[in-house]
Amino acid sequence: MKRVYNFSAGPAVLPLSVLERARDEMIDYRGSGMSVMEMSHRSKDYMAIIEAAEAGLRELMGIDEAYAVLFLQGGASLQFSMIPMNLITDPATQSADYVMTGSWSEKAYSEAKKIFADVRVAASSKNVNYSRIPTQEELTLNPNAAYVHITSNNTIFGTEYPYLPDTGAVPLVADASSNILSRPVDVAKYGMIYAGAQKNLGPSGVTVVIVRKELLGRKANLPSMLDYQALAKEGSMLNTPPTYAIYILGLVLDWVKEQGGVAEMEQRNIRKAGKLYAAIDASGFYLCPTEPVSRSRMNVPFTLAKPELTDAFLAGAKAAGLVTLKGHRSVGGMRASIYNAMPEAGIDALIAFMQEFERTNG
Repeated sequence: MKRVYNFSAGPAVLPLSVLERARDEMIDYRGSGMSVMEMSHRSKDYMAIIEAAEAGLRELMGIDEAYAVLFLQGGASLQFSMIPMNLITDPATQSADYVMTGSWSEKAYSEAKKIFADVRVAASSKNVNYSRIPTQEELTLNPNAAYVHITSNNTIFGTEYPYLPDTGAVPLVADASSNILSRPVDVAKYGMIYAGAQKNLGPSGVTVVIVRKELLGRKANLPSMLDYQALAKEGSMLNTPPTYAIYILGLVLDWVKEQGGVAEMEQRNIRKAGKLYAAIDASGFYLCPTEPVSRSRMNVPFTLAKPELTDAFLAGAKAAGLVTLKGHRSVGGMRASIYNAMPEAGIDALIAFMQEFERTNG
């Protein structure tokens, strides 16, 4: 079996050992005589799976009992609406502050505006095509805001917060879909962290929400499936959860722990990203559009000094087993998404191809 190096921004590469374990347990999960996909979500076997997934996430991220951990559906995109629904308690006096750093923060802002009129742009780097993260000094925050929303890593533009914004007493809410578990975070500094699983946590279909319990129940009469308090009360089982996606997520959490935990993931990610950026910066043939201080460890966009060679680069890369490197249309060129599960050998293979392509086309 020949596997490629998959640089997709998401759904993204999964650890091979996780896929192999899921394969081995596909038909008969640990002597149950059935697949996880066939299990009742309220069975003893499945309850052990979801409880282990929550415990594993709490251990790896240091999440204490002040926070609820939810496994939901609808992707991060549904959270764009649920956050203002749940967290804004007094529309007459409160605002919601959004820091604009790319397409996903724009979408979060746009959806919030449909729920609540007073949504503010606290800072934006759109004027430089989102090539950097606004600094703390650029943030104009409302001390009466219900929350401040950030996108901690921006897959399209390849930027990542190099600092944790100070929001004072206002809860900080972070869409961490593309860098959760890639570095240690102090969860206690956040009111809420949410993430679609399909980049660093598992397959598409499950969204993790980590929310401070004191933020639950702020609004009455919300639809039950959009109410964090109702979802937390039922342990993410107000309806049938995405059972198989949660099972794979649990296997990924086991893998991260076996590798040495989140601190080890960070060191690997620093090393992988450092190699790739160094190769780009050492060459006038390749260019990175993001400012160095804001560069993402997860998503590395780059372009060619001769953009007319882009299609040839992508075709040659695919032939070499390096796939899904096409950049987003907002940036163009290429984008290498190098999440936790991308092995360092994949980075080495990409750099070797880049150097050979430059030698023959430079």
